[in-house]
Amino acid sequence: MIAKRHVAVIGGGPAGLTTALALAMQGASVCVYEQADRLGDIGAGLQISPNGARALAAIGLTDGLQRIGLPSDAVIPTNGVTGRQIARFDLTGQMPRYRFVARPALIAMLADACAARGVDIRLGAAVADDALDADMIVGADGIKSATRTALNGADAPQFSGQVAWRAIVTAPAPPVARIWMMPGRHVVTYPLTDGRLNVVAVQERETWADEGWHHADEPDALRHAFPDACAALQEILWAVDTPHLWGLFRHPVAARWHDARRVLVGDAAHPTLPFLAQGANLALEDAVVLARCVGRHGITDGLPRYQALRQDRVRRAIAAADANAVNYHLGGIRRQVAHTGLRVLGKVAPDAFIKRLDWLYGFDPAT
Repeated sequence: MIAKRHVAVIGGGPAGLTTALALAMQGASVCVYEQADRLGDIGAGLQISPNGARALAAIGLTDGLQRIGLPSDAVIPTNGVTGRQIARFDLTGQMPRYRFVARPALIAMLADACAARGVDIRLGAAVADDALDADMIVGADGIKSATRTALNGADAPQFSGQVAWRAIVTAPAPPVARIWMMPGRHVVTYPLTDGRLNVVAVQERETWADEGWHHADEPDALRHAFPDACAALQEILWAVDTPHLWGLFRHPVAARWHDARRVLVGDAAHPTLPFLAQGANLALEDAVVLARCVGRHGITDGLPRYQALRQDRVRRAIAAADANAVNYHLGGIRRQVAHTGLRVLGKVAPDAFIKRLDWLYGFDPAT
């Protein structure tokens, strides 16, 4: 029921391109408008969890994901001060496998698949949704979405009390996600292809950096935030030469995701803090569910159905990410108790750590 209808997608990131591809596969005529002059020019690493992998499978990209992504063997909570491994939680039993992917590689894969389906991608195209002549307009324009504002009015994001640095260094590493936990701070590292290591470092502070992650910072500012890090972590941080800093803000999930022809996907609808690695995965899910809804029920009935199916799930994922923001930064006796609990869990019931996220990882947006 979306076949042969014209759809305009605002935004050429993972959310926009996945939505464009999913809708094109339903027979829609799709045009993507991206304000940047190039696709995939920014960004570092992404973690594609099984739920995100199923979304990509639904649009025929299982082989492509396996080609560009490294399978993850485990999550390893680590004491960032001593360097001691606290526990190891195996991921090899997760199907589809959890994978580490470079964001530009994901975007290139999606763009190629879109082109093969006849999607028109227009670069350097900053457009307003009210200027587009389309049967349906998808706002995939991120946390500063003009489409979100048009549907809901302006909101006031709340500074989370944390800033983050993102960087990539050359440092071959085993295929694991390591969480270096410290009082008031943490660092997540995981490998990408070609011997690269993705680094995201987070610090609690009262002052804040601008939202977004295009703001270059000095390497020494990152290093000075972690003066007591263990030698292994210091080695990684001293290898960073071009960190990008951004302030982490909490936004409410949009109250209104759609009107008669406009609809939101990804961060435009539900921005999340990066402490559960679900921002991209939830956007991939959105794309598949939206295409299913309008494909089966048409635009008028499909858009409210899409919001109804998605809003509770994304709120639960955002709440889980918020909880991690606290747990990673514990200090004092709470830190000791938490680390002891993780250590015991890793020995006695290692599967329990991952199984508690079955509601998240076990989801299939195609069914």
